[in-house]
Amino acid sequence: MKTFDWTERFEGTRALPRAVRDRLIQVARVIHLKKGAQVFGPTNIPDSLFFLYDGRIRVSQTSDNGREIVLYRVDAGESCVLTTACMLAEEAYNAEGIAETDIKVVVLPKPAFDQLAAEEDAFRNFVFAAYSRRLIDLLRVVDDVAFGRIDVRLTERLLALAGDDQEISATHQQLACELGTAREVISRVLQDFQKREMIAQSRGRIALLNKPALMDLATSD
Repeated sequence: MKTFDWTERFEGTRALPRAVRDRLIQVARVIHLKKGAQVFGPTNIPDSLFFLYDGRIRVSQTSDNGREIVLYRVDAGESCVLTTACMLAEEAYNAEGIAETDIKVVVLPKPAFDQLAAEEDAFRNFVFAAYSRRLIDLLRVVDDVAFGRIDVRLTERLLALAGDDQEISATHQQLACELGTAREVISRVLQDFQKREMIAQSRGRIALLNKPALMDLATSD
């Protein structure tokens, strides 16, 4: 039976010598999780690095008072920077990862990771380039929450979630978690958008009626 070559999926492993890739295939495990499954949580100390082969993971943090904020998402073809950081520091996660879709994950044990990072420049560069990009993303989240206008941030998120579609499926509470604010704030801003005929709301769904106006707002100061 032909061996499943997951190394082709990721930039950092695709650039490795064939012999190294073959060794990786032997030591790594491929696991499948269903949509909604917890991939990791605050009680876990990771002993492996994982690469997301297929699907999407939402990484979020919850405060002591129960307010949740989405930190970032891991998309197919990426590794999880929080897993990398916690594995290297041998500390528990301070956030939760939830599968937003059915996912396929490649799990690489820490000893194999340590050896590969020490011996292969391409792999080391891949891991730490991803780490740097995600750190910048997290700093942007902090800046947005602390200083960003909520109407602009909400508009950006609505457009991002919709993509090429004209409608999204999301509750006010889910949008509040995305932006690290209160549900009441989201409800108030969406009501304003509806009065301005930029959106229409129904239970759990938001239709984007005027994308050009929303785009103008998203790019405003």
